[in-house]
Amino acid sequence: MLKLFLWLRYLRKKKIVFLSIAAVALSVSLLIVVASLFSGFINAFEQAAVEAIGDVVIAPPANVTKYPLLIECLEETGVVEAATAMLLAPGLLRLDAGNVRPVQVWGIEPGPRSRVTGFKESLLKQKDSSGDPSFGIPGSPEKTGGFVGIGVLGEPDEKTDEYDFDAIEKMIGRRVLLTTGTASGTEIDKKTVIFWIADVLETGVYQFDKTGIYLPIEELQRRLYPKEDLPIAGQILIKLTEKAETDVALATINGVWRTFVEEHLEADPNLIYDTTIVTAKQLQSRFVAAYRQQMSILLVIFGVVSLSVVVLVFCIFYMIVTTRRKDIAIIKSCGAASGSVALVFVGFGACVGLIGSGIGTVLGLTITKNINVIEGWIRVIFGLKLWRSSVYMFSKIPSEVDWTWAVRIVLTAIVAAAVGALIPAIVAARTKPVEILRYE
Repeated sequence: MLKLFLWLRYLRKKKIVFLSIAAVALSVSLLIVVASLFSGFINAFEQAAVEAIGDVVIAPPANVTKYPLLIECLEETGVVEAATAMLLAPGLLRLDAGNVRPVQVWGIEPGPRSRVTGFKESLLKQKDSSGDPSFGIPGSPEKTGGFVGIGVLGEPDEKTDEYDFDAIEKMIGRRVLLTTGTASGTEIDKKTVIFWIADVLETGVYQFDKTGIYLPIEELQRRLYPKEDLPIAGQILIKLTEKAETDVALATINGVWRTFVEEHLEADPNLIYDTTIVTAKQLQSRFVAAYRQQMSILLVIFGVVSLSVVVLVFCIFYMIVTTRRKDIAIIKSCGAASGSVALVFVGFGACVGLIGSGIGTVLGLTITKNINVIEGWIRVIFGLKLWRSSVYMFSKIPSEVDWTWAVRIVLTAIVAAAVGALIPAIVAARTKPVEILRYE
């Protein structure tokens, strides 16, 4: 009770203590916001790969035939929920005279791809439809339809970083010309494909929105490989079941792939040994490791800056000890041990850290959750656009709180405040009542 009484007394009488609480709160909120935003960016980066290509990808060194048989075998394993094929090619898209864009052409199966990835949710027109997305052009079944990334058709506004959706939607149904082809050695077999825009894709990932062109895989194969009668795929994208363990699933998929090559592709050793079968997150692991290293460096820098809180707590508590020596002497003269006196100030320091951390946590969570609103107000008031999808890849700032880092930061702040009060606590414990009270 004595400790609590003194803590409340010092909080009421020594208003400067609130400066320590404010310093702890600001440091904690800053570190929580930085850790959460960086972690959110990393998680969004990993999830973007999953949304684009599924959980696992089979990437052989060359195109493979008979992929429907492979997909059928994969879906019978019990660890694969769905699988789909994809064919890739570079290209140039001509929208109109003088408006030509470099693009990446993806030959896909729209229905299966929507079951493997979040493909359908990215379509502007068909995302709310009940059935599978379709390349069909209403009223013109003979026309070849295609999906185009929103960034191919237009650029985001310089101030708002948002697309003009009214202008983009007016381009649906437009006839465009795609130039693509295949390369063999130094020779390039150029092909042209005329198609009509059936829908527009907005994934929220600038890289995909800026270059993505999606055509029916059968149509792209017919143009690129007219002499090939069997279905061709460049990659197989896979979605695992919810209960599937990643390591077990990868081993199973590897086994199915090897068996498929041996039975249907003449046991081609290049296809057996040079094929990459990895998860989408493993494909991004090198970049994620670099991002996490940058995050650690940034947190260390801000952590060192926040050590000023320890110095501030030390100065304030040392001032309290030197100005309240009479109180300390009276407490000790009443029989309080030196250790108990020291514990009063160390505990008070921890209390300051706890209160400041609580306020800082609430502030940090509020800023993180509303970071896009805050960024929007900064743009409106100051005319400054801080977040651009062309720079940071995503159209929105990730706003999920990293609770693991939040707990670490709070605990560290409490310990740091207690450490800041440690030397003043030792000074208080060494106070001699006789010297202080002899003239009283």
